[in-house]
Amino acid sequence: MDHYYRHKNARLTCRYFGISPQTFYRWKRRFDPYDLRTLEEESRRPLHVRQAQTPLAVRERILELSQEYPRWGRDKLAVLLKREGIIISGSTVGREVARLKARGLLLEPENVRRAKLARKRRRKPRYATRMPRGYRAQAPGDLVEVDTLRVSLLPDEERFHFSAWDKLTRLVGMKAYKRQTSTAAADFLYHLRTKFPFPIKAIQIDGGSEFMDQFEEACRRAQVLLFQNPPGQPERNGGVERSNRTHREEFYEVEDVSLNLEEHNQQLAKYEYDHNYIRPHWALELKTPIEYYVQWKKIHKAKVSPMS
Repeated sequence: MDHYYRHKNARLTCRYFGISPQTFYRWKRRFDPYDLRTLEEESRRPLHVRQAQTPLAVRERILELSQEYPRWGRDKLAVLLKREGIIISGSTVGREVARLKARGLLLEPENVRRAKLARKRRRKPRYATRMPRGYRAQAPGDLVEVDTLRVSLLPDEERFHFSAWDKLTRLVGMKAYKRQTSTAAADFLYHLRTKFPFPIKAIQIDGGSEFMDQFEEACRRAQVLLFQNPPGQPERNGGVERSNRTHREEFYEVEDVSLNLEEHNQQLAKYEYDHNYIRPHWALELKTPIEYYVQWKKIHKAKVSPMS
């Protein structure tokens, strides 16, 4: 308002502050230089509000039915009222229920309230998303498939083998844990980032609970894209699934795996090295994943112009 009275130009004032002329003139009409509260936001409630026309007896019956059937929606309650000869629409029932709750006359049972809060927490937006259509792995680390393999060492001794497989180079990473938790998955992500010779840009997972919570947060902090496969489509993670079969056949069915977790992971580290640095792969024309990665770097480095 001071700017307007200095320049005596409403349009210039609007452009200067980035507001519409309608907003400016609305403020100007109610502006009092001796009372700045006149510029505070005013209630937009209509002066004349339509009053409820529902008879008191019907409102009381709606209250009774809502207390008896707290999980039934407005349309079902309307059907019950119709059976009693009370013709009323579901939307009217819904409005009356809302008014009863606002006045504190209708309270939800504690277990119903807790269930709603639990569902609300579960509906929290996830970091993991569906893979965008047309996404392709064009460089190492563009897409790393991650999965878990349950391994029984003894009838009462299980381990959870976390496994990763790079789609382009077939490089693998692995580590064993006693529990299949999101904390273990987050630690496995750190393991991969220290082991892989290239940055991980995106990870593809199934719908396992171990890939939620702490694992999603670790991916978010590391700025790693996280793609979750649709339910019932394990073939989308076919690379790591086939890799897990190889690990079972070439490690767990051959080695005398230690019952000590630290020694188990030391054995896995040697197997991981053999798989990446020594074992030839048919898919890589009998090269090792590291040989293929080094060759890929040379080819793509040569394609980059020195002037670029």
